[in-house]
Amino acid sequence: MFHARYAADRGDAPKKDDDFVPDLNVRLICRDCQVDPPNLTEEFASGDLVCADCGLVVGENIIDTRSEWRTFSNEDGDDPSRVGSAGNPLLDGINEQLDTRIGSRDGGSGASRDLQRTANRATGVRDRNMLDAFEDIQRKCDSIHLPRTVSDVAKQAYRRVEEEKILRGKKPDAIIAAAIYVACKMGQVPRTFPEICSLTSVSKKHIGQCFKEMQQAFGLNATGTGSVDGSRLPGGPDAATASTTALGIGPTGAADLVVRYCNHLGLEMPIIRSTEAITQRVRELGVLAGRSPITIAAACIYFSTQLWGVNKSAKKISQAAGVSDVTIKNSFKELLKHKEQIASPEILSKNSRMDLSNLS
Repeated sequence: MFHARYAADRGDAPKKDDDFVPDLNVRLICRDCQVDPPNLTEEFASGDLVCADCGLVVGENIIDTRSEWRTFSNEDGDDPSRVGSAGNPLLDGINEQLDTRIGSRDGGSGASRDLQRTANRATGVRDRNMLDAFEDIQRKCDSIHLPRTVSDVAKQAYRRVEEEKILRGKKPDAIIAAAIYVACKMGQVPRTFPEICSLTSVSKKHIGQCFKEMQQAFGLNATGTGSVDGSRLPGGPDAATASTTALGIGPTGAADLVVRYCNHLGLEMPIIRSTEAITQRVRELGVLAGRSPITIAAACIYFSTQLWGVNKSAKKISQAAGVSDVTIKNSFKELLKHKEQIASPEILSKNSRMDLSNLS
């Protein structure tokens, strides 16, 4: 044999028939039945390898090696497909498959116009507009760092507005901005109205009109009292943030903004907690009544940092809050007139670092 001749050329000793040769084949046998060959069955539904004779689980976490397939038949029955992404309830009834967009190098006339008309007839203009609006909502929510749950609720609100024709004749950008504002309030991550308005070029008046009509159509209260039926939320009972509790969809207050501004400034948690208490105290006393919530929040942060002896200039706070440092200092002077009432002994007793002598 050839291997014997090669072994002789290398000087290896010829191998005898009774020499030990290890068996490298891995064989799995049921330890209870001890049947060889074993009668094993692969159960892909549970991912187990089971002995068909006694039912003992011999192996687990097996890999399904069967082929993938899809069905394109129109017959009723289950689709055996195991491929593709999970279903999205936001896109229920909307054609989200890949489509073709026709270029218009000829100015949108001639062949490109006919092809685009045919493509729109096949896919549906409504579905295309809805998907474009969803992409716009997601892009705007990402630009101001909103969580995914908020963007999902905003998409639900926009889809309900379009399906029920609540805001017929309104600009889509205004509807999208109002939907994001409602979703922020429902998701307990409020944003100021100017922040939402900055996402689009539509005027505040048009966005405010869309918001009021959506608020009335969805049955959302403006005071945060009472209860709201989950079925009246934009996404229905299964919405991402559906709740049976009350949801205040009114104007954003200073207390809603303090924590976010403090996080932007990198303040410690004890300072944030005391700032919240100071903001609540200012609201109870009505010291800065008539000022905007952004101004009140910024002034309370400046007051709190001065009380703690933390070096945070009015300019840094103005950059985080989006209000001028002059406005913050003027409001701070009003707070100094009532500093003994604002910084009550109850607030000062929570931490020894707070000292009224730091205020000047």
